[in-house]
Amino acid sequence: MTIQQEDNKKKGSFYVAQDGNRLAEMVYTWAGDKTFIVEHTEVSESLEGKGIGKQLVQQAVDFARKNDLILIPLCPFTKGVIDKTPAFQDVIRKEWKNH
Repeated sequence: MTIQQEDNKKKGSFYVAQDGNRLAEMVYTWAGDKTFIVEHTEVSESLEGKGIGKQLVQQAVDFARKNDLILIPLCPFTKGVIDKTPAFQDVIRKEWKNH
């Protein structure tokens, strides 16, 4: 599955779409020029158990690294994945680790 991104410089998302329908989506909001807040992640029942949620988190982490950004994981799912994956923790502020 291909993960796509859309961003209007205020809000954005990483998503998986099929036949015009979004089957998985991670929504974020910009908080300044160098910080984005992941607010919500949702995966349709048809994709549950296939690791798509973690792939969305990976895309957000890669996006943060590539653009020298800070990711704030307000979404409980995203925060859980980052907490369990030390390799992802370089993109969050120290105060968000195990918060």
